[in-house]
Amino acid sequence: MNIDDIGQAMFGGLSQYGEILGLVSNSVWAGAILGLVGGLIGVFVMQRDMAFAVHGISELSFAGAAAALLFGVDVIAGSIVGSVIAAAIIGWLGARARDRNSIIGVLMPFGLGLGILCLSLYSGRAAGRFSLLTGQIVSVQSTQLGWLAAICAVVLVGLLLIWRPLRFESLDPQSAAARGVPTVGVSFAFMLLLGLVVAVAVHIIGALLVMALVVTPAAAAMRIRSGPVAVPLLAALFGLVSAVGGILLAVMGTLPVSPYITTISFAIYLVCRIVGARQERVVRLSPRVSERVA
Repeated sequence: MNIDDIGQAMFGGLSQYGEILGLVSNSVWAGAILGLVGGLIGVFVMQRDMAFAVHGISELSFAGAAAALLFGVDVIAGSIVGSVIAAAIIGWLGARARDRNSIIGVLMPFGLGLGILCLSLYSGRAAGRFSLLTGQIVSVQSTQLGWLAAICAVVLVGLLLIWRPLRFESLDPQSAAARGVPTVGVSFAFMLLLGLVVAVAVHIIGALLVMALVVTPAAAAMRIRSGPVAVPLLAALFGLVSAVGGILLAVMGTLPVSPYITTISFAIYLVCRIVGARQERVVRLSPRVSERVA
């Protein structure tokens, strides 16, 4: 492959960009919704140190989607079943971090192996199999968009209902339990909500790169802000920019959407990390400067 081939793959559809964009409007809306909700729930994922769990759930979601593809069932429904099962297992059995990581380490290879088996038995289009791993932008139909919006609305309402006890339990689980917060129930509910988000994310960005919309935006926001309002808002904004920006760039060519989304998400994190490092340096130097002036 030479430079011309790469340019064609990235920008071959630029002359017909308006027409192509009209065909993927459902995907743009899906990406926007997913980016917002993924950024919000990602804040709690980071606070609870559960980035590894996101990857584990995505593997079971991939297995469920692959099984649905094999048996001719709706792919989103299959991915939801796989995600909810994984989230329930992790939430129920993985109360402690050590147990949780062990369970995830067991589930990940099982889910990946089961998904590969289903894809190997699938005799349909190769593009359908590949999209489960890397995402797809042109196959979000109006019905699927409606289901995705409904699922994300359920997740958003669920987060709002348990926001305060979830935040308390995420930051200080011992104190939350001592104050009467039902930590097991809150943790289990959060895992189910996370499973739903991962399930719909697999359909857009693929099973291998879900963390780009669930973990990276929140990690970037937490590098430059620490407030209870600023961090979720920034995380949602970063998720929105990553998802929608990636889709808008992907429709210019023939490449999958996931490289664009992950690149934008990583670039945002890199900028936030640099800005955060400078802010920390200014904070450290401020007392020294004050002492010298005094």
